[in-house]
Amino acid sequence: MSALAETAPAHLIEMRELTRMYDLGPQQIRALNGVDLKIDQGEYVAIMGPSGSGKSTLMNIIGCLDTPSSGTYLLDGVPVETLNDDELAAIRNRKIGFVFQTFNLLARTTALHNVELPLVYAKVHRIERRELAEEALKAVGLGDRMNHQPNELSGGQRQRVAIARALVNRPSLLLADEPTGNLDSQTGREILDLFHELHARGNSIILVTHEDDVAKEAARVIRLRDGKIVS
Repeated sequence: MSALAETAPAHLIEMRELTRMYDLGPQQIRALNGVDLKIDQGEYVAIMGPSGSGKSTLMNIIGCLDTPSSGTYLLDGVPVETLNDDELAAIRNRKIGFVFQTFNLLARTTALHNVELPLVYAKVHRIERRELAEEALKAVGLGDRMNHQPNELSGGQRQRVAIARALVNRPSLLLADEPTGNLDSQTGREILDLFHELHARGNSIILVTHEDDVAKEAARVIRLRDGKIVS
């Protein structure tokens, strides 16, 4: 292996001249318009912008749920725009942990089984899977709720299960889309405090939000308007 191949990538995320076009009937919509962005390993970044600014599109591309129309996107040094669907799915499962506003938990299964799911897809052995899931639940303060189903948990506890599930594969990046949107202010505060703890432990976090007070929790705020980064 060459010395070049052994070198860690300079940035966790590097985007250059990134565009994303959508065909809407006869017209083309430019959702992202020449985005240049660098995010380092271990950073805590918020992405903000009004409705229609392109933040959901940007999040989908960062999370390898979508690919750019042009430009380059390197995730951990891997050029994402060159990957096929199977390779994108593998990167999502290995490198990215997703936290959604709606929790997205399986209703009729325990917190522990919900957290184990990404490891099932990754074909991790059952005993190791159980150990990793227990460890992730303890890390988010739910060591005593492992065998509870979602309907036996509060909204904040459900979001903690979702965060544990996102972390169980030890991904390079935690990607959170409006993670406090469905929570009351006190519970939302607890989840944001948990993000600070995770960041202090070395996790890279990107938080997508439209709320100023939530964005202020991050060390850096990126603002989008009309598909461009404005600040």
